[in-house]
Amino acid sequence: MAIAVAAVQAEIEAQAARLKARTRALVEVESPSEDKPAVDRAGTLFLEWAAELGAKVKRHKQRGYGDVLELRFGRAKKGVKPVLLLGHLDTVWSHGTLAKMPWREEEGKWKGPGVVDMKIGVMMALEAVAAVQKLGVTRPITLLLVSEEEIGSPVSRPITEKIALESSAVFVMEPAQGLAYKTARKGVAHFELRVEGVASHAGVDFERGASAVLEMARLIEKVSAFTDLSKGRTVNVGVVHGGTRSNVIAAECVAEVDVRSVTMRDAAAVEKLFARLKPTDKRCKLTVSGGFNRPPMERGKGTVALFRKAQAIAKQMGFALDEAATGGGSDGNFTAALGVPTLDGMGAVGGGAHAAHEHVVAAHVIERTVLLAAMIAAVE
Repeated sequence: MAIAVAAVQAEIEAQAARLKARTRALVEVESPSEDKPAVDRAGTLFLEWAAELGAKVKRHKQRGYGDVLELRFGRAKKGVKPVLLLGHLDTVWSHGTLAKMPWREEEGKWKGPGVVDMKIGVMMALEAVAAVQKLGVTRPITLLLVSEEEIGSPVSRPITEKIALESSAVFVMEPAQGLAYKTARKGVAHFELRVEGVASHAGVDFERGASAVLEMARLIEKVSAFTDLSKGRTVNVGVVHGGTRSNVIAAECVAEVDVRSVTMRDAAAVEKLFARLKPTDKRCKLTVSGGFNRPPMERGKGTVALFRKAQAIAKQMGFALDEAATGGGSDGNFTAALGVPTLDGMGAVGGGAHAAHEHVVAAHVIERTVLLAAMIAAVE
């Protein structure tokens, strides 16, 4: 059911002060991923606001992480699948950050820990639902808020995938790429290389030792050569630690490796490359663990169709909407890999995610929320 953009605009503008006030309130509930009670406090606050819209809530309870919240709006209709709005309540910021970088408004920006990634995004989703309800749109909508996206979604992924498969489209409330929606994301992998060598005295029994550090140096050269920029593949050995003292041939060394791939096919090829690694020094033992925890979000036909629809609505609103690809991953990677049309970056315009200058550009908040609401109504 398409709705008039002007009517949506009026509804969202009428609630602009509420949107800002609630975003601030949510930012001021610190919610680091690893702290279940903290994330649950943010969830409880959000549910108070969602109750005003008649949300039917299913709380997926967790032990080690915050509960995953599944909110349903509208009426179930035969042959009409829900639109899934996907977000997260956790942030990368530890307790006490607010004391150093509190909520503030400066030069047309809203600032604070987690404001753009993604407290504003989940509030935009709720205001968009409120607007379409007010305008008589009764289509089913699901709002899923996960609790540990920033650390790879270890418990929420199966919930997200199950609900996505029941949905007609997925709108991911991550921040925009500049002013653009995201139609592709690289897959993200984490590998750990662990080498066990043979310890010995570096001065007395040098020949008897097999250095795990030296072997790891060779392996770092090998895996770094897996980088292929023509395919959009990057391999970064970001952390290395091993050995005990300079006069001891190192018995152990560990390296942590980040890999990004553009396609599912390339991700499979990368995993094969890592599986085939062998030590040069036969006295050393190599253990490789890890793999892709987020598959690539490829620019599929369903995603392109969603973007074209959004682009047309944006044109009606008087601005040009572009698309972009990014090297970072989100929960949209999971849903897109299932073949469900997924459009990402539908949250706020801003910058500095995970950094001290994190901010939202206030001037774009209303138009982005209007576009989101119009898209919810327009998807078949």
